[in-house]
Amino acid sequence: MGSQDSGASPRRWHGVHKALADPLRIRLLEALWEVPQSARELAERADLPADRLYYHLGQLERAGLIEIAEYRPLARGKVERVYAPAVTEPPSDAASPEEMAEFLGSMLDATRADINAAYRSKEAGGRREVDVHRGALRLTDEALAELREHIARLATQFGDRDTAGSWTRIVIALVDLQDRPSTGATAPPERTS
Repeated sequence: MGSQDSGASPRRWHGVHKALADPLRIRLLEALWEVPQSARELAERADLPADRLYYHLGQLERAGLIEIAEYRPLARGKVERVYAPAVTEPPSDAASPEEMAEFLGSMLDATRADINAAYRSKEAGGRREVDVHRGALRLTDEALAELREHIARLATQFGDRDTAGSWTRIVIALVDLQDRPSTGATAPPERTS
């Protein structure tokens, strides 16, 4: 997701992660990052009836993640709402642990759906790339901070939304598998044989 809006108050973000705790809503928000769209256009893209999306669009709008960018005139004097993103990703420190767990779970569900769709496309003769790397590293606090900086630089270097190309989902999770030693604690001595 996008960069953080660090100037927003935590109160404003209350419940945002819960609004994003649904893979469909994540997909809708990502589609709106590409270009503002109406519920009808989003429904065509998602191959779902538009009336099924109004609830989810309402959840995103109430959370302050999307807004109505314009009212587009239709035939017989009707109008349709065109939605656009209102903000970027909420800061993680504004969410409860439960909200973050739901949000991250939804991101993983959306990623799983993307991987399945990519492999189905490949089976049908399409061209989609999927690379998954998983591992565990022992990182000091300094090494973790340096890795985070590298990831941020890579995202900035390759993250130009105006460049032609294929949209690619990137999910990088840095999750400690154990508690970090407190600051100033010495590492246990290495065992030698």
